[in-house]
Amino acid sequence: MKTPRRLMLGLLSAGLMALLMSCGGGGGGSASNLGLGTGTAIGDGPSGTGTGSGGDSTGSGTGTAGSGDTASNGNTDGSGVGSGGTGVTADAAGIGAADGLGSIILNGLRYDTATATITVEDATELQIGMSARVAGKVDPNFTRGIATQVVSAAELRGAVSRIDVGAGSFDVMGISVSIDSATVWANTSGLASVADGSLIQVWGLPGAPGTLRATRVQIAPTPTAPLVTGAIENLDATNQTFTLGQLTVSYGGASFAGIDASSLANGVIVRARGTAAPLGSAFTATKVEGWYAIPVSNGIALQLAGVITDFASRGAFEVLGTPVDATNAQITGGPVGSLGNGVKVEVDGFMSGGVLVVKKLRIRHVPGTGGPASFTLIGAIGGYQSPAYFRVQGQPVDASGPGTVFENGTAANLANGQRVTVVGDRVVDGVLIAQRVTFTTP
Repeated sequence: MKTPRRLMLGLLSAGLMALLMSCGGGGGGSASNLGLGTGTAIGDGPSGTGTGSGGDSTGSGTGTAGSGDTASNGNTDGSGVGSGGTGVTADAAGIGAADGLGSIILNGLRYDTATATITVEDATELQIGMSARVAGKVDPNFTRGIATQVVSAAELRGAVSRIDVGAGSFDVMGISVSIDSATVWANTSGLASVADGSLIQVWGLPGAPGTLRATRVQIAPTPTAPLVTGAIENLDATNQTFTLGQLTVSYGGASFAGIDASSLANGVIVRARGTAAPLGSAFTATKVEGWYAIPVSNGIALQLAGVITDFASRGAFEVLGTPVDATNAQITGGPVGSLGNGVKVEVDGFMSGGVLVVKKLRIRHVPGTGGPASFTLIGAIGGYQSPAYFRVQGQPVDASGPGTVFENGTAANLANGQRVTVVGDRVVDGVLIAQRVTFTTP
């Protein structure tokens, strides 16, 4: 009698597996509009396939279901959203600055990039401090993720002016740029070493119209063609112009990518590229690009880093132009009372009714007070010369300082091929100054 019973259980198990496999998540958006890509959910459940569609893009993808149920919904951003039980994993997007490499760490969350498509403009490779958008999957508590798509491009490229070292600010092509303790200096020691009129390239996070918080600064970049990013103001569809900060942009002869002329509107963040420097405050764009797309569909897991604007209360403010409600959020990095316009934060939560309902909020910089900065590298040492110079994930590291702490080893154990996790609080002249080096095993 045991054999038929086992056969019956086996058939039931196979049928259940087939049913589960038909309910996987993971929609695909087109790369051109920086929509969410295909991906793998995080969990221990069975694998499956799903399709998401929306807007002008339709995609399909395969995914591994989490420990809870997942379902694919049609969304306006071209993605499928997992929803269901306590182990649910949702399609996600993260927008901010890369604060770590070894996969990619964005806004403090590490995404595995083993199967991701990575697209980097305006540089040869992704580096610490560069702005980026990651699409993929995250777990419900925003502790781990799997990326399917990483996109990065610079925000400004042009002559620097109006440098104010004391205030930590400067202008580039009509945009007012501010810095903080987390600004990465790629090939200079800081703002005091930047000469007025020199050509610089800036990655950063748009704040109020006409402003940008710099996350990485590079002197004398290649390429050199001018680039400006910001929120559109004073749109004049008849004359085909708009303003970005103090710059009047003419887009009549421009090509478009990730956005079209009919979608231009005041408040929309765009990149405008040209071939010639502005003439006074007039700039002719040869290409207008949509900035990193921020999904708005209910249930999307969203990570944003940026400067607070339009602050009314803890439950009503904006980050990167997105309405935010942090009423019930876990807040770290500073007192709740320090929240306000100009404060740089990282927020993790889920979209609901066009509002990002936040689970976690980290205060990263309060004007006049400062804030914590941290960068992480995970990988094998290469190019080892001494504790004062080696590379991890291509990033130069200096671990020779008297305050550097070593874990599971000493400075004598530093060598090519040795796997380490390096944490530092600043990048100067392109070198990460290590605070802690932890030796790890593969």
